[in-house]
Amino acid sequence: MQTYLVGGAVRDALLGIHGSDRDWVVVGSTPEDMLAQGFVPVGKDFPVFLHPQTKDEYALARTERKTAPGYKGFVIHAAPDVTLEQDLARRDLTINAIAQDAQGQLTDPYGGERDLKQGVLRHVSLAFREDPVRILRLARFAARFPHFVVAPETQVLMVEMVQAGEVKALVAERVWQELAKGLMGHQPSRMLQVLRDCGALAVLLPEVARLYGVPQPVEHHPEVDTGVHLEMVLDQCARMNMPLEVRFAALCHDLGKGNTHPSALPRHIGHEGRSVKLLRAVCERFRVPQHCKELAEVVAREHGHIHGCLGLSAEAVLRLLVRCDALRRPERFAQVLQACECDARGRLGLQERAYPQAAHLRGLLKAALSVDTATLSDQAMQQGLKGAHIGQHIDAARVLALRAALAS
Repeated sequence: MQTYLVGGAVRDALLGIHGSDRDWVVVGSTPEDMLAQGFVPVGKDFPVFLHPQTKDEYALARTERKTAPGYKGFVIHAAPDVTLEQDLARRDLTINAIAQDAQGQLTDPYGGERDLKQGVLRHVSLAFREDPVRILRLARFAARFPHFVVAPETQVLMVEMVQAGEVKALVAERVWQELAKGLMGHQPSRMLQVLRDCGALAVLLPEVARLYGVPQPVEHHPEVDTGVHLEMVLDQCARMNMPLEVRFAALCHDLGKGNTHPSALPRHIGHEGRSVKLLRAVCERFRVPQHCKELAEVVAREHGHIHGCLGLSAEAVLRLLVRCDALRRPERFAQVLQACECDARGRLGLQERAYPQAAHLRGLLKAALSVDTATLSDQAMQQGLKGAHIGQHIDAARVLALRAALAS
């Protein structure tokens, strides 16, 4: 039995990146051998085991045969006679098909080290076409390594896969998993560009694909193109190290601009409501986590009002805070403001501009939260007020606090 470190840990080490998960492939062994050594089985579709001490994943060397469309349409063959080179051949990209033995010696039959040095994302073999998830994986690797380019032959292969309908067979959970990783990359716009270039974006996220080529008012958007603006907003999220919730909200904040009637261009009156409707469809399609969906809805609906908050009265500010549920969930409102700042700065030539709206609203929220609602509620009940009238009494106090804050 021989064991080799494979995949991301080897790739990242060659790039000078440390801390990656360590995965191993085992050549010349059987499930019975692994169990006898204390390994714990975890694989359902193929033999994968956890090391009894390190908990690293060890997979038996295997080959795959395509039997049906989609991600799960494979027959797995794992046996002691499967060689290391055969196992590496089934991997997606050459940069992920490098193995390292215990002495540090590399096995690189498909030129992965060369492609790492040259910055190329290249498929290992035509087996790439058998798993549509690999298109998404390549796209999110482009977001993680934005200076890498897609090999021309791999680009052709991905276009053929999309045209053959393979992308339509993807399961929701895998799509979301890969999209989320791509959004968390160093340059998320590269993921959108790669998916768009091969046609997969129009299949998976038509709501996003429709944004490209749609104009916006140049006085607010020097970049003009709505799709380009979205890419800039996402990259601003990465630059400011925003969490996934904020990046997903950025992805969906302007979806409604993609179906503005041509006669209404370049203005997009009412796009906020359309954006909310469209992002709900995206969330349902890919089973997006609820916390991501909720934040995205608030940002899509309210980002325009937040951009214009500096001129709002105390009463209008309170209504905005209530609509954002900021009084009850101030930590989420902080993320709403982060997404809005990325939106404001994700514009050509405006990436460094200040966003005073965030500090302005944070200060006003603090003032509104300083109101002692428990005492006010007791006072209102002593005055004979009930139900909604108590809330109105508290809101009146909050307005006074906001007015004082605005005047200071």
